[in-house]
Amino acid sequence: MAKFKIVTPAGASFTVAGGGYDYEMEALDGLDAEIVEAPMDEAGFIAVAKDADAIYAKGIPISKKIIDSLQKCRVISLGSVGVDSVDVAAATARGIPVTNCPDTFIEEVADHAMTLLLASHRRVIEQDQIVREGRWREGRPALLKIPRLMGQTLGFIAFGHVARAVAMRAKGFGLRLIAYDPFIEELVMPQYGVLPATLEEVLSQSDFISMHAPATPEAQGLLKEKHFRQMKPTAVFINTGRGPTVDEPSLIKALQENWIAHAGLDVLEQEPPGHNNPLLKMGNVTLSAHTASASARFDPARKRRVGQELALSVQGKWPMSCVNPSVLAKSNLRRWQPVSMERGPNS
Repeated sequence: MAKFKIVTPAGASFTVAGGGYDYEMEALDGLDAEIVEAPMDEAGFIAVAKDADAIYAKGIPISKKIIDSLQKCRVISLGSVGVDSVDVAAATARGIPVTNCPDTFIEEVADHAMTLLLASHRRVIEQDQIVREGRWREGRPALLKIPRLMGQTLGFIAFGHVARAVAMRAKGFGLRLIAYDPFIEELVMPQYGVLPATLEEVLSQSDFISMHAPATPEAQGLLKEKHFRQMKPTAVFINTGRGPTVDEPSLIKALQENWIAHAGLDVLEQEPPGHNNPLLKMGNVTLSAHTASASARFDPARKRRVGQELALSVQGKWPMSCVNPSVLAKSNLRRWQPVSMERGPNS
């Protein structure tokens, strides 16, 4: 039996490269650790995980009931940016750090946000259909109604890692940039060529509105009907963050009644969407299947990061990306400062 037991749900993965835990085990090599798969139902998972040294969370909600059953767990690690599948409050109450991967695929999501912005603005899907349906001469007249991109305003709701990366890309297109984020110091925004703004200013002034709010209880249904009514009738709404941050019926109504012109969405309130979701049949919507973070480096990067966090924690060291740092006072982990990310967790 290995010294450290790491439990993860069986068969739950984003991977497209096959199963196995080779990437995670790179950092765990030499620590006498093993990754054990547990059933995906709550009771079955608890039976296997109660004596775990760490939880590798994916595929199932890590509920308060699961967390309260853990006898000696030192960390709950996720291979994603979002941590909404874990009851972070329950973990904090038990003194268990929860880690995520906040910086492993920021560039991909920023690229995708710009892709949706440009595709929505230039009506790429509509233009593709026009050509395929033999309506060649209709292509140019459709775009003659659309203003040039340069000089228009891109507004951000939340200004975290992804929004900052999008801002760096958008500057090259000559866009004016504004952002609303009550949790970010205003002095941060000008470093990216972005002007601080109120939510009302972002909604009313922006030609493009890019949603980046995280899936927290406070952000649940953040954008409602009253917010879409404040937007320009020519506005394009982009969401590569989390679907539940938007009241989807209000967004649908805004698109149907032309309060806004278009939406580019990588995330939806329900995923995958039901076949009767009106968004699937709307010509003024550009969709992708929650794929903004996907690239050839997705699996290796996030799995190695999870392995590093697990390796640090089972050794009693403080993880790199703890989303609930207040647990430090309750946990028995010691704070650790990496000399270089390139040197790995045992630096």
